[in-house]
Amino acid sequence: MPFIRKAMMKDAKDIHSIIKESTKDAMVLPRPLSSVYSHLRDFFVAEADDGSVVGCCALSITWDCLAEVRSLVVIPGQRGTNLGGQMVEACVAEARKLGVCEVFVLTNIEDFFSKQGFVATDKNILPQKVWADCINCPLFPDCDEIPMVMKL
Repeated sequence: MPFIRKAMMKDAKDIHSIIKESTKDAMVLPRPLSSVYSHLRDFFVAEADDGSVVGCCALSITWDCLAEVRSLVVIPGQRGTNLGGQMVEACVAEARKLGVCEVFVLTNIEDFFSKQGFVATDKNILPQKVWADCINCPLFPDCDEIPMVMKL
């Protein structure tokens, strides 16, 4: 049974690989390997019994009292096992420890995040995200992702 832990240096290439694979299905935005390394401390991974990384998720501090859950990926063979939920829980727990007041996500899987305690909201309440990341996305401004928030 996989377990959730903070990412380590040895995980960076695996994180990059599973994110890259998931971008083919438009599940997450691509991240260059250099970005994974520079944000490695943001990541949690799901590690299988054999030591392989079978999922990842990051908590990115965005602004005063605001953080984003991003780059959530579970490899196809492990989906439906609640690894995604466990990684989101780990991110939310870390956000609480850091004193974050609100966590948000941009997603196409609204039902999953609703079950985690997130509530759909208006993207206009997230100007830091829109101008920091979304503006560089090829789908901007016609993004179909749903902004969701969780107040802590």
